[in-house]
Amino acid sequence: MKKNKAENPWTKLYREVKYENPWIKVTEDKVKNPAGNDGIYGVVHFKTHAVAVIPLDENNNTWIVGQYRYPHDSYEWEVVEGGCPEGTSPLETAKRELIEEVGLNAEKFEMILEMQLSNSTTDEVSYTYIARGLEYVGEEPEEDEKITIRKLPFEEVYQMVMRGEIRDGLAVGSILKAKALLDSEKI
Repeated sequence: MKKNKAENPWTKLYREVKYENPWIKVTEDKVKNPAGNDGIYGVVHFKTHAVAVIPLDENNNTWIVGQYRYPHDSYEWEVVEGGCPEGTSPLETAKRELIEEVGLNAEKFEMILEMQLSNSTTDEVSYTYIARGLEYVGEEPEEDEKITIRKLPFEEVYQMVMRGEIRDGLAVGSILKAKALLDSEKI
């Protein structure tokens, strides 16, 4: 990930792990804040990167998935998304998720976006790919996934974002970036 250069105004005195499971680690740092006062800073470390894929066919139709999201107790529409374990290529994860969730192989993948998803409390990073040259091979959902698949014109998916029907941050950012690139004919 490309980092911006600037002096860090925080001084970390020590770090303590407060909670850990196979997916996240929560730490609390004792710090001196930018004003020089004692403080704490909690950080959620994700043991995976987030990867999103927007498959586009020759007519710019795409596929989205709907699923229940436990933390928000709501059913949500999203782009194809999944976790990329540390040490694994985001591109390989994109290929795997495209098959798992919507049953598609793609000839070409182009990364269009790298984001920090909630940089005030987490270190989670995401990567978004456009997939082209699609071939249906059949879905392979994971055991904890119960998803609905919709194939729609990309413009309709964009309108779903504008109407607030797609609310997932990674999906919204990915769709808006894809829309800008499509409108400027850069993808």
